[in-house]
Amino acid sequence: MSPATIRMQSLVGREVARFMKIKRQTLGAPLLETFLYISVFGAALGSRIHTLHGYRYIVFVLPGLIMMAFATNAFTNNSSSILQQKFTHAIDDQLSSPASPLELLLGFSLGGFIRGLVVSLIAYVVAGLLVGEPVREPLVLIPSIVLVGMFFSQAGVLVGVRAQQFDDVALYQTFVIQPLIFLGGVFYSASLLPQPWGTLTRFDPIYYMIALVRYGFIGFHETSIAISFLALAVITFALFGFNLWVFTKGRYLRT
Repeated sequence: MSPATIRMQSLVGREVARFMKIKRQTLGAPLLETFLYISVFGAALGSRIHTLHGYRYIVFVLPGLIMMAFATNAFTNNSSSILQQKFTHAIDDQLSSPASPLELLLGFSLGGFIRGLVVSLIAYVVAGLLVGEPVREPLVLIPSIVLVGMFFSQAGVLVGVRAQQFDDVALYQTFVIQPLIFLGGVFYSASLLPQPWGTLTRFDPIYYMIALVRYGFIGFHETSIAISFLALAVITFALFGFNLWVFTKGRYLRT
């Protein structure tokens, strides 16, 4: 193996080992939260809202719940990991190591991506056993959910780099990420909302991510899939490019 490959394996392996050491917190808690959502919204609301656009209510909301699990775990992992390493000054050693800025960024990014992927895959398997969640458009679903995971992974890197304390990370997650996800149509269809809420929902970028994932799972969409996918790809690569510039310059990476 080349030295670059060995460095990448070490960087990604370190991130995976970090969150696997505390599996109950990093994997168990998010899975419990997802299953509580499935139980509450599937049993409680599903008994009253039998179908939505011709789909069982629980089947309609599951794609958004799976995407939410992927997004929040990728974001939380990377933001907390980078901030911890800034406080302990462990990141100083990495910045002065032979690893390039691109390798360091990919190491952090893939760590969060893998954590989000593991949680969402387990949630999907269990949900599939319980309610039979379909996958109608895998050629759309796979690249879409990969881009969603990478976007939130990059968002977590950026917040971790800019954060000065752990309250900063909680602030972004509580007042930015979670509201945008919940208002993006996880539990409802924007076309059923009264005005101006139906229009305002369409200004939420996460609405288009949920639309892509939902189309991949059940084949339903209420917005242009091609435009949504292109926009998601552009903002994901733009955020990756900005983070790479930050790592290259070393800005905000030292406390």
